[in-house]
Amino acid sequence: MTTVDLRYDDRIAVVTLDRAPVNALSSEMYEDLAEALDEVAGAHRVSAVVLRSASSKVFCAGADVRELGALTGAQAHTADVRRQELARSVFDNLLNLPQPTIAVLDGPAIGAGAVIASCCDLRISSTRASFRLPEVDVGRCGGARHLMRHLPQGIVRRMYFTAEMLDARQAEKYGFVELVPEGEDPLEVSFDRARQIAAKSPTALRLGKRALNESEALSVTEGYATEQQYTLKLARTADAAEAILARREGRPPNFTGASAE
Repeated sequence: MTTVDLRYDDRIAVVTLDRAPVNALSSEMYEDLAEALDEVAGAHRVSAVVLRSASSKVFCAGADVRELGALTGAQAHTADVRRQELARSVFDNLLNLPQPTIAVLDGPAIGAGAVIASCCDLRISSTRASFRLPEVDVGRCGGARHLMRHLPQGIVRRMYFTAEMLDARQAEKYGFVELVPEGEDPLEVSFDRARQIAAKSPTALRLGKRALNESEALSVTEGYATEQQYTLKLARTADAAEAILARREGRPPNFTGASAE
């Protein structure tokens, strides 16, 4: 991988977008991100994921418009279809990654960059972060459906049709980001949150995330029934028994992370 860096810090995977100068998403970068996510998904020792930018100025500037402009001739449509499929696969894999994910936002997240942020479970942001969907200005249709999971329809449609920016304070108002106090580093706050999460049962985290994802599009009744099925599955694991025993004995739990299957 040349545009994405993957490292491990104990039970935390750190995925870094690193394609200077602005992390514009080329086909190669999508492929690198797909490879990193595949590795993390299979890393059972990992209980939390931090997704960050190597740049101090931008999270991700979205699609590489220069690459898009180079798609000409008879093979242009085929290449564009493949690129769209690749992007969709990456977004789906990030959304459904087994471990909880945290996006560190310390600069603009534009177009597909905003989609990547929206696919994470948590978004921790400084006031330097902002969000835009400028696709219609470059002859594309954007990833509005992903942002509709978090933001009101009217706000997303305004962003979509006008390419107006949503700043970090506005995003916080809608619950899209957790804004760190002025002067604090969102990366440090994200690692603190990741360590807090990683201390939990790996089995509970994985089953809990699956329950949340599967129940999201269901009615309240159907969604809660889905959660209950995962509760019953979790209750039969060694980690659940250890959690109850540790609470009874007044000591920290010693989770083994038995299979969530």
